[in-house]
Amino acid sequence: MERFDTIIIGGGPAGLMAAIQASSAGERVLLLEKNANLGVKLLLSGRGRCNFTNGEENTDAFLDRYGENGRFLYSAFSRFGPAQTLDFFHQNGVETVMERGKRIFPVPGRADSGGQRILDVLLLLCKKGNVRILRNASVKAMKVRKPRREGELAHAERLITGVEELEAKRYIIATGGKSYPKTGSTGDGYRFAQAAGHTIVPTYPALVPIRTRETWVKLAHGCNLRNVNITVMVNGRKAEEHFGEMEFTNFGVSGPIVMEMSARVPDWIDEAKRGTSPEEKGEAPGGGVVQLSLDLKPALPHDKLRTRIAQDFQTEGSRRFDGALRRLVPGHLIPMILELSDVPPDKPVAYISSEEIEALTRLLKDIRLTVNGLWSFNNAVVTRGGVSLKEVDPRTMRSRLCDNLYFAGEVLDLNGPSGGFNLQVCWSTGYIAGRAAEA
Repeated sequence: MERFDTIIIGGGPAGLMAAIQASSAGERVLLLEKNANLGVKLLLSGRGRCNFTNGEENTDAFLDRYGENGRFLYSAFSRFGPAQTLDFFHQNGVETVMERGKRIFPVPGRADSGGQRILDVLLLLCKKGNVRILRNASVKAMKVRKPRREGELAHAERLITGVEELEAKRYIIATGGKSYPKTGSTGDGYRFAQAAGHTIVPTYPALVPIRTRETWVKLAHGCNLRNVNITVMVNGRKAEEHFGEMEFTNFGVSGPIVMEMSARVPDWIDEAKRGTSPEEKGEAPGGGVVQLSLDLKPALPHDKLRTRIAQDFQTEGSRRFDGALRRLVPGHLIPMILELSDVPPDKPVAYISSEEIEALTRLLKDIRLTVNGLWSFNNAVVTRGGVSLKEVDPRTMRSRLCDNLYFAGEVLDLNGPSGGFNLQVCWSTGYIAGRAAEA
């Protein structure tokens, strides 16, 4: 049986970075990928353009984007943060461009996408480092020797695949989470971690569309709105507020600001259930209610919007209500507004009462949507939850429970917003795990 210094499970961005760094340190490295091709999910990032990091220069501000768990990355960022990531790819011939939100993309060549450009660099460096790569290599289990006495750590002995058993001095789990399972991210790494005694923080889809109870959203399916405001209400209390771009779907809402808040939906639902009064029970599945209050006209206070509507209707007195709405909202949104309004579509606006104008104003300033959960992992960009950070050494990414087991990438309980933050976790943790044998 051939023995390696390091075996890495997972050929995504974290696994490839770990392989490059481990081989650079002189280790004999084997990289196992369950798919026929490596970097499948990487090629989908940014719709193929690959927003591989973010240009935020303030480390504290960068780490704040990961929430409380961001503190875990201080050590990794001090050695291989966003600046080092940029240098790494620049030195390997990747030209970059910074776009809105300090998102950084590679400049694609004439015949390839940005994602392919990044992947080509990683594969070339693996080849230069003599990294042995096995494709279509699905790991069935990890054989772990349990601690024999108090204070002793577990020890990973070998990997069991469908055709052979593999041994190494150390193992790096870089299998990803559960998002986009069609790319191979099916939660395998959690099983291996649990075999070594690790706790898995409950996993949820993140950066994913939100489902709503209201079915009338399908009337505006595909309607993209810019410069709108969404306020999250938990049992009637304001929890968060977001301004930007969103989109209606046939099952709820999506778009940048919706995807950003999606990771916290499970927390809001739990909070709503805990704080539910007897009167509120039954308002949402399991009790409690989380609502999104959508303000289509955040730049106009209520009174100014009402005055503007009244003036428009006075000017266009003979026009039908449905036609007059075109001056207030995008055309694709009109069927939904008509569904929510008590005003008949064919009513001339000259005959619309002040009470009806007030009701329309309230509607445009506060469309209520009841959160019914999240869409599935099939459409999630990343996974929330994963291997507990309390059980991983942030200086090396080594398990605190198993002396030769390391973690990198999305398998860890780390997730951030869109904009290059999640791929940066892969680069930083992959680098640290790959170089850990030097520590």
